[in-house]
Amino acid sequence: MIIYFFKRHYRAVYRFIVFCSISGFFLYGCSTVAPPAVPPGYPKPYKMGRNWYTPLPHAGGFTQFGKASWYGREFHGKKTANGEIYNMYDMTAAHKTLPFDTYVSVWNLKNNRTAVVRINDRGPFARGRIIDLSYSAAKKLGIVGPGTTDVKIVALAGPGETTASAGKTPSYPVTDLYQGNFTVQIGAFGDRENAEKLRNQLARTYQNVYITSYSDGRDTFYRVKVGRYSNLAQANRFESMMIRKGYKDAFAVAEDN
Repeated sequence: MIIYFFKRHYRAVYRFIVFCSISGFFLYGCSTVAPPAVPPGYPKPYKMGRNWYTPLPHAGGFTQFGKASWYGREFHGKKTANGEIYNMYDMTAAHKTLPFDTYVSVWNLKNNRTAVVRINDRGPFARGRIIDLSYSAAKKLGIVGPGTTDVKIVALAGPGETTASAGKTPSYPVTDLYQGNFTVQIGAFGDRENAEKLRNQLARTYQNVYITSYSDGRDTFYRVKVGRYSNLAQANRFESMMIRKGYKDAFAVAEDN
């Protein structure tokens, strides 16, 4: 009887099996609920928001292109991911996967300035960015005013490459960097009149449009910002929407408390 059933309905049974297999792949094969498996001896993965990140066992030959940003006074004096106290005046940086204490050369592709920083924190966890620089590093590279820039980073030989063999225990984020005060910067200008034009244009459609000014001791920049958010995820969503609307320089940024 069972054999007769399968012979009569084999196409339906086949479709059912295929459907179950595909459904199982999407339900479990792409899941981020469990941490990714790593070979023995590798640093343990860590989770921020919904995403898992696996630190590299060493930095040999590491090169990366992308956006750099910086973080300053709002995090000054707080713990970094490796347990140090963040000092915005040190030449340090945050990276999602490079080993702690790796020294990295950062090249600003827009003005050809370079700086060497030491990785002591994890991040940036905002969309599209590869490294978060300290205030001093950002100032040396000339990005304090604009807030972000295109960079090339190259890992240099340093203590970070011997961290695993030295038997040190890796540290991981100790605070929830997704919570805080965030906004989305739409543009930065050296001329306040241009900033006011953009603010007035945005204010016709959006709420909480405002200008903040920042001086690096030589130039003053006027930053046009939109929105106030209590977590990074909300700011990231608004950032993506503004980029789709044509504001290509939009990016989420933490605000001072």
